[in-house]
Amino acid sequence: MSLTGTPFLSTLIALSVVALALPLLLWSRLRGPRIARAVARVLMLLFAQGTAVALVFVLVNNSNNLYDTWDDLLGTGNHVQQAADLGADGTGGIALERLPKVRQTFSQAEGPGMHAAGGVRVTQVKGRVSGVNAEVYVWLPPQYDEPAYRKHAFPVVELLPGYPGSAKSWFGTLRVHEQLLPLMREGKVAPFILVAPRTTLLPGVDTGCANVPGAVNADSWLSLDVPKMVTDNFRAQPAPKGWAVAGYSAGAHCAAKLAVAHPDRYRAAVSLSGYNDPIIERNSLAAQDPALRRANNPYLLLRRAATPPPVALYLSGQPGDGYEAGLALQREAKAPTTVHVVYIPKGAGGHTMALWKPQVVPVFRWLTTQLGQRPLAGATPPAPSSDGSTRAALASETASRGDAARRR
Repeated sequence: MSLTGTPFLSTLIALSVVALALPLLLWSRLRGPRIARAVARVLMLLFAQGTAVALVFVLVNNSNNLYDTWDDLLGTGNHVQQAADLGADGTGGIALERLPKVRQTFSQAEGPGMHAAGGVRVTQVKGRVSGVNAEVYVWLPPQYDEPAYRKHAFPVVELLPGYPGSAKSWFGTLRVHEQLLPLMREGKVAPFILVAPRTTLLPGVDTGCANVPGAVNADSWLSLDVPKMVTDNFRAQPAPKGWAVAGYSAGAHCAAKLAVAHPDRYRAAVSLSGYNDPIIERNSLAAQDPALRRANNPYLLLRRAATPPPVALYLSGQPGDGYEAGLALQREAKAPTTVHVVYIPKGAGGHTMALWKPQVVPVFRWLTTQLGQRPLAGATPPAPSSDGSTRAALASETASRGDAARRR
């Protein structure tokens, strides 16, 4: 029975009702020795508490897409078939352009939000470079199947969750496709292909989107194998011009790092409440070794780059949660690198999906401009305004620190 499926949730609800009814019906009707009655009553209370805790956990998990499968929850899932030393560029000497195309089989993804806005499809990808075998979710924009655009190549955004987190979270909780669909139809946002790959590849550990020989090649999985699958199966623009990567929390750190490290693969990155130093996530594999920690810190990568990478970075955060990390990158950026930092006031919420969800639309307006994409309907995205911002609007607009402070 699926951890996130309706049958499991329904079963827990039924068990919770039974657990509540048992003490009400049987508490004073128990017969037998006093010790036996005491034990029976304790078991009924434990059953009631256990089902209540389990139900609350499942509701929270389904709402935030923290754990997708039982293996993720129990820390028993391993999606790494091999983890060879792939060298500094992460290719292992493999020429990707010479690899034959692999046609994937896609099916309708299941879960909250997966059937909305035309539906999200899923496929199992065997990474020919990284050695990772994991699922990837794909959503196609409304213009993709229209006859008028049958020869049109579309830009792509890879979407990365936090840790713990499911690749489904961008669709199930943040509702990225549902928010963007009407804007794409109206020509206010470019029609992006949205791709959400699995990032939890090892049991009980955050890979930090790093290549760690002998353990995991998460960087190569995200920046080589997943894009190769997309270009093999869809009309996608070539990298780096039409490619971006976006994430929240641990996924935000990964997004910034991947773009700065691989300007030949991505043109832009979005970091929502991210960080630079991998050690901020105590379960990060990239934080366990000083050399790995330095090699996966986007601030140090930008600072030490012989040539400033031609990438655009969008970083949003609150004081103590992403804002300072964004300012650090902004201070180090030299043309052609550009860094746009968005200050989110404390009153907008904490490190939660509720903070990131209203930022989706402003982020994709920005991506439309930064990737040089023209909305197919020809409309020009309106400039964001912070006038009359509500709590959600403060989280989504690019209000200045002074404007935000005046509203608190």
